[in-house]
Amino acid sequence: MKKNLVMFSVIAGCVLMSSCVSKKSLENCQAENQKLSENFRDMAKNYQDAKEQLAASTARMTSLEDQLAQQKKDYAALQGSLDKSLANAGQNNISIDKLVDQINESNQYIRHLVEVKSKSDSLNLVLTNNLTRSLSKEELKEVDVQVLKGVVYISLADNMLYKSGSYEINDRAAETLSKIAKIIKDYKDYDVLIEGNTDNVPVNASAASMKNIRNNWDLSCLRASSVVQALQNQYGVDPKRLTAGGRGEYNPVTSNDTEVGKQRNRRTQIIITPKLDQFMDLIGQAPETE
Repeated sequence: MKKNLVMFSVIAGCVLMSSCVSKKSLENCQAENQKLSENFRDMAKNYQDAKEQLAASTARMTSLEDQLAQQKKDYAALQGSLDKSLANAGQNNISIDKLVDQINESNQYIRHLVEVKSKSDSLNLVLTNNLTRSLSKEELKEVDVQVLKGVVYISLADNMLYKSGSYEINDRAAETLSKIAKIIKDYKDYDVLIEGNTDNVPVNASAASMKNIRNNWDLSCLRASSVVQALQNQYGVDPKRLTAGGRGEYNPVTSNDTEVGKQRNRRTQIIITPKLDQFMDLIGQAPETE
């Protein structure tokens, strides 16, 4: 009996050991299978990426080939034009030296224009800086100075320049106009246009100070004329350099729908530009062409 029990125990142990070994082998196989699956997915992704890169490279190469073909075509067209031009030059006995001289003259003229423009831009910048430095902080609140396309614009609010509802210059504007006049006198090679502007509200013709004014055209012109006469008579600006003009309500800088907008549109601009005859002289200096 004891012997049989021992044999049974041995057999049971063997069975249990065999079962443990089989389970461990199965787990190892599963782990290896999972690793192989992950490797396969990685390889598949790498393959797809490489495929896409190859397609992109192929497309780029095709585009470059098209560009090269177009450049070859353009080069051939240019070569043909050159050959034709040379043939025409030979047929018409055109002097190459004369063409070179004309090109050189044109280049010199262009350089001259660039130098003049650079000089004008520099002078305008200096003029603007000098004017801005001469005005006080309080004056700068009512005076706007800008340089646009080589022209200096000084914009003054109407309530700073004129008596209420009038075109007469008030006492408060005297100091500001004297500073602007000094800058104008310092730059003798510049012409000065005084331009009056209004909002779109019709003038009150029944007011005592407005009885001779029919509309905003009259008001803007008279205000510009008042500034011109003040610059001439009180501050000694040469009247030959001055022009007075009015644009009425037809040159607004913003909408007249608000009181703030109307206030901005009621302004007088002092526009300082290089003299026109200087530019006409430059045009006259342009090289002649045949």
